[in-house]
Amino acid sequence: MESGNRRILIVDPDSRAAQELSSVFIGEGYDVEVSLCVKDAAERVNDVKFDCIIMDVDLPEMEDFKAVSILKAIDPKIEIIMTATENTAELEAKVRKQNIFYYYIKSFDREELKEAVRNVFKKLGKGRCKMGFVKGMKPELGGN
Repeated sequence: MESGNRRILIVDPDSRAAQELSSVFIGEGYDVEVSLCVKDAAERVNDVKFDCIIMDVDLPEMEDFKAVSILKAIDPKIEIIMTATENTAELEAKVRKQNIFYYYIKSFDREELKEAVRNVFKKLGKGRCKMGFVKGMKPELGGN
């Protein structure tokens, strides 16, 4: 599969997890870069046109979810998928208030994350769309 301009930025302070995700999406044919912190991610988004950011909610240098507004201020059209290792009702409520495309729990099947990324590119006119939602989660894709 040729990637064209389908660019993903993975932002995760866990370098091993970030590299694993990078390998998955490179294998799916996307152009992928990794940032381990918001500062680096903001610099990359300022320099390079990304379509999608996959970003962990646990970013040590950011309070609450300021990273979303910082990155959206640089590129308002960028779609953000937030990821979390563990979920609580409180965390999910906070995440769902953000201007994001999708919320993914890392303990779920990785196919769910791949599907969310495919849906980003379908929304942007750069791929096919096949909807799939995690049981028990609200399908709030593209709630912009």
